Amino acid sequence: MFTGIVETLGEVIRLKRDRENLHISVKSDFTKELKIDQSVAHNGVCLTVVDILDDVYTVTAIQETLDKTNIDHLKAGDFINLERGMQLGARLDGHIVQGHVDQTGICTNILEQNGSWQFDFEYDSSINNITIEKGSITVNGTSLTVVNSKQNGFSVCIIPYTYENTIFKNLKIGDTVNLEFDVIGKYVARLAEFGLK
Repeated sequence: MFTGIVETLGEVIRLKRDRENLHISVKSDFTKELKIDQSVAHNGVCLTVVDILDDVYTVTAIQETLDKTNIDHLKAGDFINLERGMQLGARLDGHIVQGHVDQTGICTNILEQNGSWQFDFEYDSSINNITIEKGSITVNGTSLTVVNSKQNGFSVCIIPYTYENTIFKNLKIGDTVNLEFDVIGKYVARLAEFGLK
């Protein structure tokens, strides 16, 4: 369980293919606090720590993860948003995030707004994920508030702190992002679907 509050940026050091798996080695500020078998969100994707060496740790993404996220787009030298699992009893400063990406989306526009930024995203609405105005969305592991909710898209507004301390500062039009839709909204939508049958 995560909150969508990015703790730090990690640098991808190595990528190694092993059959259908991808081993990702990441350098981070909190590596020395990690343990083997601990969960860490990488651009919103929950992955398990399998190896630690000095300030670099390694996680493994299986084919299912590579098919449904932007993890397969990573290159050595890329920076990614990192968050460790939420501690029981801690403040929930973002929203409830599972680290299970629902689908990817595409950044379609970036608009600087005199000290903040608006990012627009589109996604395939045929998968039946939805946003609502002022609802929660996780973009590359960052908990954000939806504005301009549409059937196949939405916008988010980014303050300077978030821009500087996440990979939003590196995001470009056309980039693929990981989207995790609000878990409460997903359950409500599912219940409504059953009620209509």
